[in-house]
Amino acid sequence: MGFQDVFKKSFLEGFTSMDITSAKIMATLFMTALLALYIFFIYRLVTRKVFYSKNFNISLAAMSLITAAIILAMQSNLVISLGMVGALSIIRFRTAIKDPMDLVFLFWSISVGIICGAGLYEVALITSVAVTVCILVLDLLPVAKTPMMLVINSSVMDGEDEILEVVDKYAKAYKVKSRNLSKGRLDMVVELRVKDESGLVSEVAAIEGMISASLIAHDGEVTF
Repeated sequence: MGFQDVFKKSFLEGFTSMDITSAKIMATLFMTALLALYIFFIYRLVTRKVFYSKNFNISLAAMSLITAAIILAMQSNLVISLGMVGALSIIRFRTAIKDPMDLVFLFWSISVGIICGAGLYEVALITSVAVTVCILVLDLLPVAKTPMMLVINSSVMDGEDEILEVVDKYAKAYKVKSRNLSKGRLDMVVELRVKDESGLVSEVAAIEGMISASLIAHDGEVTF
């Protein structure tokens, strides 16, 4: 038997069977469950979606437990760990993550499962607290005010100049996003930032031939 065979045999004997006691399994799953519930409540607290997805939030908590169980199984046997890597490599997730914050929570949930599965409970706890503080603090930082959309419907086709004069009076900067001329009608959408919202709408609505004037806020990305 050569040196290579002896090395392989000793390596496999050292890692083929690692003792994973019931106490360690219970402690790992218990700590993972606590942190999973913590992630569940933090996600519910910081989410800003109009339609809250409870199923996605539940999946975050369940994913931590499943990941921790996989890490425990991989620690117990080297052959199982190699087979697990091969099995997990064929899994493909087709669901697109539209909100970047959902991706952060998803990675956070998986990381907690991996760290707890490795027995590093303090690291998982400190990491969870640090991530929470980071999210909450950065969320409180002021950003530029989201622009608003002024939607105008007028029966005067050549009344754009008069409308923009009023807009220029209330807004330092604005941009005409759309301009639609039809028979006997002018439709405009102007993007702007304004403080006196009611004053702008009232003065625009008072222009001769104005059918309607609406100021709409949106929750899209802020452009600087």
